[in-house]
Amino acid sequence: MIHSIETLLLELPTIRPHKLSVTTMHTQTLVLVHITFSDGIEGWGEATTIGGLNYAEESPAAIKTNMDTYIAPLLLQKQPENAAQAMQLLETHIKGNRFAKSAVETALLDGEAKRLGVPLSALLGGALHQALPVAWTLASGNTERDIAEAVHMIEAGRHRIFKLKIGLCGVEEDVRHVLAIKKALGSSISVRVDVNQAWTELEAMRGIALLQEGGIDLIEQPVAAHNRNALKRLSDYFSVALMADEAVLGPQNAFELAAGHYADVFAVKINQAGGLRNAALVGQMAALAGIGLYGGTMLEGAIGTLASAHVFSTYPELAFGTELFGPLLLTEEIMAEPLPYRNLMLHLPQKPGLGIEVDKEKVYRLSKT
Repeated sequence: MIHSIETLLLELPTIRPHKLSVTTMHTQTLVLVHITFSDGIEGWGEATTIGGLNYAEESPAAIKTNMDTYIAPLLLQKQPENAAQAMQLLETHIKGNRFAKSAVETALLDGEAKRLGVPLSALLGGALHQALPVAWTLASGNTERDIAEAVHMIEAGRHRIFKLKIGLCGVEEDVRHVLAIKKALGSSISVRVDVNQAWTELEAMRGIALLQEGGIDLIEQPVAAHNRNALKRLSDYFSVALMADEAVLGPQNAFELAAGHYADVFAVKINQAGGLRNAALVGQMAALAGIGLYGGTMLEGAIGTLASAHVFSTYPELAFGTELFGPLLLTEEIMAEPLPYRNLMLHLPQKPGLGIEVDKEKVYRLSKT
């Protein structure tokens, strides 16, 4: 039985300003869900968004309010026997709230896996990979600083895949910024861009042509998520891989995008998908349609990052790797030990559940309950 459900807000500083087309982040607010069960086992889940309501329809404050007011009381009253029953209950009685549902499912599956003595990935079919490649996002907004940061990461053996956040400036200015970095890093380093929906279709035609010519490997969500027909036209026209991100929301939505082959690649995010099992379904549908997969992030902390990694480890192939760097962007460590990043990869812990120990004393000290 579920004994208690707590929702905690932790606002943690980033190591530097993180500039996107929709906002500039100086902090990240983690929404942590802590579930204790009657047998003493604990489960942890996490939801994050980007820049409050700038990115998605759920904010940290709204997630906590809906957790405390609706979701937690429903689960405590009904006492579902397992995570599957709990998520079915939430789908029946709680509309929307994909990010909150993802955090709840993560905590429930973490608890179930600990009870069974297996890694969380075992509840999703089992891991096919024990380590995942991790890209780093360059988002200082300054070309020279981004080059220096990338060179430092390469020399330290931490990353060889880099994604640049663009869309805040004009198309030509953004392209000059990207291609200067690509030239400085060389052909052996993968450089991608994320436009975060900032371009019109005409701007995208100009920008993608220049980026493709300059050797950029992947272009993420160049146009508005709702303008899926424009995304398809662009994907059909250009040879460089175009990736849907904000357009990919959950299994039903992903099915429609996959059936029409609206993009070459899907960025899968557990929060946007509405949970871990939904994210697994999104990956399966993309694979069946011949669409490449990329393990996305909402700049989660360690809990959400590892939950994502357990899902992505079950995919047969991640054609473009992952961007599970969220904990590395934060100044505060809330785990008993840092996540195992080494040799350009995030390695999955083999302990039961998520496989990590939360520093509860620090979490509760930092939380804004």
